[in-house]
Amino acid sequence: MKQWNIAVIPGDGIGKEVVPEALRVLDTAASIQGNVTFNYTEFPWGSDYYVEHGMMMPEDGMDQLKQFDAIFLGAVGDPNLVPDHISLWGLLLKIRRDFQQSINIRPAKYFEGLKTPLADPNNFDLIVVRENSEGEYSEVGGRIHKGEDQIAIQNAIFTRKGTENVMRYAFELSKTRTGHLTSATKSNGIFHTMPFWDEVFSDIKQEYGTVETKKWHIDALAALLVTRPSDFDVIVASNLFGDILTDIGGAIMGSIGIAPSANINVSGEFPSMFEPVHGSAPDIVGQNIANPVGQIWTAKLMLEHFGEIELGEQVLAAIEEATKNGYKTPDIGGAHSTTEVTDEICKQLVNQKQLNL
Repeated sequence: MKQWNIAVIPGDGIGKEVVPEALRVLDTAASIQGNVTFNYTEFPWGSDYYVEHGMMMPEDGMDQLKQFDAIFLGAVGDPNLVPDHISLWGLLLKIRRDFQQSINIRPAKYFEGLKTPLADPNNFDLIVVRENSEGEYSEVGGRIHKGEDQIAIQNAIFTRKGTENVMRYAFELSKTRTGHLTSATKSNGIFHTMPFWDEVFSDIKQEYGTVETKKWHIDALAALLVTRPSDFDVIVASNLFGDILTDIGGAIMGSIGIAPSANINVSGEFPSMFEPVHGSAPDIVGQNIANPVGQIWTAKLMLEHFGEIELGEQVLAAIEEATKNGYKTPDIGGAHSTTEVTDEICKQLVNQKQLNL
């Protein structure tokens, strides 16, 4: 019997509602599998904790978290209580940076039963692998002068190590899928960093002769994700470009509210963190209408990280069957509650087991 120890941080807003639902799905999946269990330790950190203690997590919070196999996060932020820059840098971004979660992965796929803005989605199924620790989102820069002479400088930092890490991860992932990898670049307009990105990509692909590769400039690639998303399988991108592409991925699925993500520590020295893309949505808290799919799909990514590939696929299949059967929350055109959608997903997991008996 394998046991995975998971640090659970529901966080703020609807995170406190959808996280328990995702854990219910995980426990249902584990009971069906029979050879895996999950041990949860919940941490009440977030904006409410800040109001009481003046910090988003205790001073030894990172020491507590590093003992776990993974971190399962709900949502962070409540601008009515804490400014966004404090809530994000005090919890979510602190965990990403301190635990060296240098890679972010976000899938996007067509779900039968979900209304997509695309005329012909053609069953697209892609994953964006985003560099998560440097690039355009580095903290290097500053401002000088005042008034009309004021200058703001933001430096994009690309290291050879960070760039190679994200690209190797993407190549390895491509080998488990269709064997096609796309690199997002803009080397025709960004003079230093993007030619460097292209050079590293060219070097790394020599190690992966079986993977078919292509590079697209980010503006054209963004357009192609809207017009021909099924052309793509795995896309590797810098921090900013990956951020843009993954929001497009959520949009073409029909809602950012169903999108999952994983923040990966490649070395295994620290736990990786799994969180849905959606925010805390304080305007719908307590109404039992928050969409649990993003959090549940995030649980599927965590299962894959643990090596529980088959179990993760079962969870995703159950989500797809639920949406196909019309079990949707109001944000995606449905009339079902948070708990009703989760009930149906758990039911579909049980049905899968019975069909395989």
